[in-house]
Amino acid sequence: MRTLSLLFFVAVFSLAACNNASQPSDSAGDMEDHSDMEAGEMMYTLTPFTPSAEYADASIESMTYEAGKFNFTLGESDYELGVQTPDAEQKMCANSAKGQHIHLIVDNEPYSAQYTADFDYDIADGEHFLLAFLSRSYHESIKTAAASVTEKITVADKAITANEEITEPMLFYSRPKGTYTGKANTEKVMLDFYLANVDLGSEYKVKADINGEIHMIDTWQPYYIEGLPMGENTITLTLVGANDGAVETPLNPVTRTFTLEADPMEEANQ
Repeated sequence: MRTLSLLFFVAVFSLAACNNASQPSDSAGDMEDHSDMEAGEMMYTLTPFTPSAEYADASIESMTYEAGKFNFTLGESDYELGVQTPDAEQKMCANSAKGQHIHLIVDNEPYSAQYTADFDYDIADGEHFLLAFLSRSYHESIKTAAASVTEKITVADKAITANEEITEPMLFYSRPKGTYTGKANTEKVMLDFYLANVDLGSEYKVKADINGEIHMIDTWQPYYIEGLPMGENTITLTLVGANDGAVETPLNPVTRTFTLEADPMEEANQ
């Protein structure tokens, strides 16, 4: 009996030891695989933009469109068209040499940058969604209702014949846009968009598809995108609801293609 008991004890102890020895190996393997998966999935990083000059009192007092010409009246404030935003050099991203400007977006087409309060602009006859906002020189929107105009308009013979407030939740794409050249402009690219009648958080988010890689955004602010390859890049922004499905609202989603290219002079000096 003593011999059988001893053999039983040895067998149980050996089985427990084998089981305990295998657990750290499996756990380590799981951690390694998880790390590899994360590294493989996320090629690009999105980080919040550094705080910007606020221009809290900047405003668009009125907007007219007649005879193919826009005329904006800006309220009195520290904001001024055609000048450099004071913190432009610290932003480390693309900046307009022409200074601060108005971003005009019609039907979520690529924006037109305007550096004066009155300018010629052709809009086809019919109904359109229009967004205009005051922009810093590095193209970041001033995200206040006073500094923007969002309207559903009817145009005929190069004039607005009817306009009404936009009531639907809407997402407008702003940046990136066009071609970025040189290290200073391509290492960090600003992602910026504009929202109307919607707050991001638990109910709504913005899904950013960057070259097929998905990033979910729940805070309305600009972001630096890093890690983008040279050449053509594509971003699709979608306003999504609580179940991450696209919100049924006009002009949603929206897709843009832009290009990053090296500066030949920089390459020659390397």
